[in-house]
Amino acid sequence: DESSVLNITSVSASHQHFHPHSIKIPGDITLGGLFPIHARGPHGVNCGELKKEKGIHRMEAMLYALDQINSDPELLPNITLGARILDTCSRDTYALEQSLTFVQALIQKDTSDIRCSNGEPPIIRKPERVVGVIGASASSVSIMVANILRLFEIPQVSYASTAPELSDNNRYDYFSRVVPPDSYQAQAMLDIVKALGWNYVSTLASEGNYGESGVDAFMQISREAGGVCIAQSVKIPREPTAGEFDKIIKRLMETSNARGVIIFANEDDIKRVLEAAKRANLTGHFLFVGSDSWGAKSSPVTELEDVAEGAVTILPKRASIDGFDQYFMTRSLENNRRNIWFAEFWEDDFRCKLTRPGIKLDPDKKKCTGDERIGRDSLYEQEGKVQFVIDAVYAMAHALHNMHQDLCPSSSGVCNNMDPVEGQVLLNYIRTVNFNGSAGTSVLFNENGDAPGRYDIFQFQMTNHSHPGYHVIGQWTNNLRLNLEEMQWSGGDRSVPESICSFPCKPGERKKMVKGVPCCWHCELCDGYQYQLDEFNCETCPSDMRPVPNRTACRPTPIIKLEWNSPWALVPASLAMLGILATSAVVITFIRFNDTPIVRASGRELSYVLLTGIFLIYLITFLMIAEPGVVVCAFRRLLLGLGMAITYSAMLTKTNRIYRIFEQGKRSVTPPKFISPTSQLVITFILISVQVLGVFVWFGVVPPHTIIDYDELRPPNPDLARGILKCDMSDLSIICCLSYSIVLMVTCTVYAVKSRGVPETFNEAKPIGFTMYTTCIVWLAFVPIFFGTAQSTEKMFIQTATLTVSMSLSASVSLGMLYMPKVYVIIFHPEQNVQKRKRSFKAARLSQKSTSDKQNGETKIEPDRTQ
Repeated sequence: DESSVLNITSVSASHQHFHPHSIKIPGDITLGGLFPIHARGPHGVNCGELKKEKGIHRMEAMLYALDQINSDPELLPNITLGARILDTCSRDTYALEQSLTFVQALIQKDTSDIRCSNGEPPIIRKPERVVGVIGASASSVSIMVANILRLFEIPQVSYASTAPELSDNNRYDYFSRVVPPDSYQAQAMLDIVKALGWNYVSTLASEGNYGESGVDAFMQISREAGGVCIAQSVKIPREPTAGEFDKIIKRLMETSNARGVIIFANEDDIKRVLEAAKRANLTGHFLFVGSDSWGAKSSPVTELEDVAEGAVTILPKRASIDGFDQYFMTRSLENNRRNIWFAEFWEDDFRCKLTRPGIKLDPDKKKCTGDERIGRDSLYEQEGKVQFVIDAVYAMAHALHNMHQDLCPSSSGVCNNMDPVEGQVLLNYIRTVNFNGSAGTSVLFNENGDAPGRYDIFQFQMTNHSHPGYHVIGQWTNNLRLNLEEMQWSGGDRSVPESICSFPCKPGERKKMVKGVPCCWHCELCDGYQYQLDEFNCETCPSDMRPVPNRTACRPTPIIKLEWNSPWALVPASLAMLGILATSAVVITFIRFNDTPIVRASGRELSYVLLTGIFLIYLITFLMIAEPGVVVCAFRRLLLGLGMAITYSAMLTKTNRIYRIFEQGKRSVTPPKFISPTSQLVITFILISVQVLGVFVWFGVVPPHTIIDYDELRPPNPDLARGILKCDMSDLSIICCLSYSIVLMVTCTVYAVKSRGVPETFNEAKPIGFTMYTTCIVWLAFVPIFFGTAQSTEKMFIQTATLTVSMSLSASVSLGMLYMPKVYVIIFHPEQNVQKRKRSFKAARLSQKSTSDKQNGETKIEPDRTQ
């Protein structure tokens, strides 16, 4: 029936119009195939020029795999696999239109209102039913197609789409792939970065799904793993303007420490980045880690070998399939009619023109003979993803085989249980396959439909023969194996260059983190008395410790005390020794000539008391130098003020007595009270007891003990810090101790001044006066030296020496002024040491009256010592 025929023709014509370019291979079960046979066309045109490798090689690989499976008696016996293969033209929207072919059979068509002219129902050819789809190549195309195939429950196995988002089993539940996703690649690249000891890198991505999702995966994994920071993330626009790449290089140089650059970009962008780096004179600065889009391709590095040197790239492990080479190299125009694009490939491959009806021959191109052979008359190298195409087809075949064995155990062909093939059931079989693939490695899928990650790691090296090339330096299969010895960098250098934000801090330095960048910090030295507690903190050493030179710990501060062999001890000790000898000599002389007039006139009892005081003053020097201990400290407290208190109490008693006698003599004849030797001693001992009482009260309140003073010698430089072992006597308590003696001394001086007019005959008013003046000068000099000593290592020594020398001097002045002349007369002029005449108190008074206008008395018991 004509009309009916016409009707059918129009339907099939419309179908042909829907996909004019497709290959149909008949079979019991049909698989769909999606391949980028052509590149995307210019604006407004769907398809551009032919893609020989990515299109034809891959598509022929599917045909080859079908041939292999159909001729294999073990795999799907008695079942022939057919195919419907479409061209995606590398464009997601176009691919979506094309793939509607696969779902047509599943769309219920209402044909009730179609009638042929003779009233009979039309004969409509039932569209073929596709059980599964092999493809696509580009991730963007796979994503678009996966969205429609899942609606119709058609499983899809891709051989080249690596976008991480396709791992989402909720959105792309019917999608599986025999290639690992880029997230594995990102993990491998992160492992490489860590193995090289880098922690600060930049990322560079071509705008678009592949680049952006690759970098996102890298950043996410590095964030989760920690230890690697992203300096900056730069995007290369889809349509870069002039100078865009120079700007990118400039931007990467803002963080020039981040020499490592993780690059997920297409070949053209990689090439232009390398060119820009060369223009900026940065050859050897950047250390690129390239994704599989760089892989082991020569096109991005041609004439830029010096900039690319040292680049580490990554490629899914792939093998060349020898069987496919034999198959493909024997294809000719005669034996490969099933491939509708083969004539176009032939023209392109051999650069010739085929004569076809209605097409005029281009005079510039030679005519094809048809005798040309692939690989002989043209260059041929197997495209890298051929292995995966074969594995994808085999995965589908193994799933169908297992399904057939389970559902149709008895029948040899397709039984009712498999007509139609349930997509959901087939998907489960696909996900559970596990067989040895074309390259000998196992093909299997995880719960997300991803294949295991197996990568080869290359480095672009320029060997000694300056022959550039990619060298395998390691591999990654869930973990990294990298031969660092085989790596070489810019200029053939074998040491791994650094790409780190901050260098490790030296011992004794703490890390001061930069906000928001965990890999960057400033190193701050722990200064003063601080040591490094941990990586981030300095802590001050305890008061009795100081930091070790590298400031990683504290060590005890050395303890010092005044040593006997120090000049600060030797000088005072020598003076004190001389003083003790001199004092002993005076005492011995006095005891020896105890009854002579001079000794008696000087007041024996008080003289012995006074000499005892002088002896004690000299003695204190040795206590001040001795190593502090409880006993030494107790004696220091006791004797420091006692010697002086005894000396000046005795002198005060003497001057006071003279003053009182002569003042009384002016007014009346009766002698004043308390002028006998006994009362003199009592007064002296009362004065002394005040000091002793004070010291014992002090003993009661604060028992004597030693302390180690760490604060006194704690200069800015801790190496000079010292602990000083001393008695618990502060400078203030030393002064308090001496203050009573000073009061006695000042009082004594006052009386000495008042008594200066007394006749010399009568005792030692004048020598005592001179003694007091000199002593006051000594002590006035002592105070600024004692308190004015700057913070220095010698401070304590200087103070001790000053104190002991001052005391020895005041003792020596007393000894020299009061006793040396007497001893001189006793020993060298004994003729003067005789009693000439008794003198009464009255005579003394008369004499005082008669000589009140004179400076000296005429009657001399003792030689005149004023001159």
